[in-house]
Amino acid sequence: MKRIILILVILTIGVSAKTSFKKQQLKFIKVRQAIEDKEDYVKDLFIFHDIKYGSKIFIRVFKLDNTLELWVLKNGKYKLVKVYTICMPSGVIGPKRAQGDLQVPEGFYYINHFNPYSSYYLSLGISYPNKSDKILKTKRDAGGAIYIHGSCVTIGCMPLTDDIIKEVYIIAMESKNNGQNKIPVHIFPCKMNHKYCKSAMNRYPKNKAFWNNIKEGYDYFETNRTLPKVKINKKGKYLFK
Repeated sequence: MKRIILILVILTIGVSAKTSFKKQQLKFIKVRQAIEDKEDYVKDLFIFHDIKYGSKIFIRVFKLDNTLELWVLKNGKYKLVKVYTICMPSGVIGPKRAQGDLQVPEGFYYINHFNPYSSYYLSLGISYPNKSDKILKTKRDAGGAIYIHGSCVTIGCMPLTDDIIKEVYIIAMESKNNGQNKIPVHIFPCKMNHKYCKSAMNRYPKNKAFWNNIKEGYDYFETNRTLPKVKINKKGKYLFK
């Protein structure tokens, strides 16, 4: 009997943990409005792709293209579900290395903050600076507070307009609510195997070694449609498995 009670307690805790994040988010009027405006649409989008709503997601950004890709896990592989336009670019291609350089970071991150009371409608924080950024920074302060957000203004972030951030925010919220604690966000200068990208990168030779490094992670995903395991060594270089 005690064993049965213990199992029930564990199951109850699991259900509570699963639902608490969404319940917390629903306290905020902008989140409720986003669900009212967009939930039916995004559920239909997932049905169209034959993917369960709340499945694990992956976000990939290409700076030169001004695009944000939403990938969703299906049968062990990630499938591209939608491509969004970043409505206002900031800086040029190349990594962010200091506070105030106006650059959007490049590298391998995850969403570390859901901000339902953002000044830019809703926003999703990116885990910049990561270990690599802290090692390779060019000034004492590497900067921070990098977000995917609404509105259409930015200094180093990735704005999607209010209408679009509603979709991305509630999709990410549902995935986190279903147990995806870290939603990966990979940011690249451009689609790194394309001629236009190679031509653009040739204009910034100082970034060649860094770009060759992150291209390994880009190529891994392009080949496998699964995410590489990412580590960072003492020199700030990314290592992939």
